[in-house]
Amino acid sequence: MIDQIMDMFTHTFMVRAIIGGVLVSLCASLLGVSLVLKRYSMIGDGLSHVGFGALAIATAANIANLTPLEFAMPIVVVAAFFLLRLSENSKIKGDSAIALISTASLAIGIMVATMSNGLQNDINSYLFGSILSMSQNDLWLCIVLSVVVLLLFVFFYNKIFAVTFDESFAKATGTKAGIYNMIIALLTALTIVIGMKMMGSLLISSLIIFPAMTSMRIFKRFKTVMISSAIVSVLCFFIGLVISYLYSTPTGASIVIVNLGAFLLFSAVGFVMGKIASKKSIS
Repeated sequence: MIDQIMDMFTHTFMVRAIIGGVLVSLCASLLGVSLVLKRYSMIGDGLSHVGFGALAIATAANIANLTPLEFAMPIVVVAAFFLLRLSENSKIKGDSAIALISTASLAIGIMVATMSNGLQNDINSYLFGSILSMSQNDLWLCIVLSVVVLLLFVFFYNKIFAVTFDESFAKATGTKAGIYNMIIALLTALTIVIGMKMMGSLLISSLIIFPAMTSMRIFKRFKTVMISSAIVSVLCFFIGLVISYLYSTPTGASIVIVNLGAFLLFSAVGFVMGKIASKKSIS
């Protein structure tokens, strides 16, 4: 098995998948902690469906000088700001707004895909992801956007921390919470776009939700949860990718199942630790 794993690194498409996947996993895990704590985690699911619709339209239209990902990026960013506004100011509740937009976008994407000649072979890779679909240009776009996301997150870390835990207090101290919520939405949109090629629009949001929820089973401090989430996300991605390569299973689904296993493991450990702590406090 070790030889097979080492052989994996001899394939160019696998190297691209590993580099891109590690970067996407890092970005998604860091943002996931804030999104889960702010109860915005389903925005990732909504944006991924918007991204699928945009990718389907871009591929069908064969837009000159633009790859489908480059076309989808501004559309998903605009959708992120729109969803954020709906969640904060609209009479339509946030989860209802996300459901309306995500299902409509998914329906549009499927309709365009089925009516376009030659697109049928690509629809599975857009919906469920494919490590074979990431080109060299996609990898460079992934690297650039991931660096932007990580730098912006590090630069605005303190403000993001403030609006995540107590937005009302942050506003009272002069922090422009709306701007930093928009930054979070922007970073989420970019992460969704760069991860869709590999994970697919139906599974990319799992990279945002699972690592954060997994880490919260044991750890409680924001920074510790973030560090744990990043480690869990990268490890689960790599293990899922290895499983996919060795057993020819779908890449996105393999990564999600490994994340599910990590969540169950951390939940069991957290339960045991809680029992031990409660016994100590009683005694």
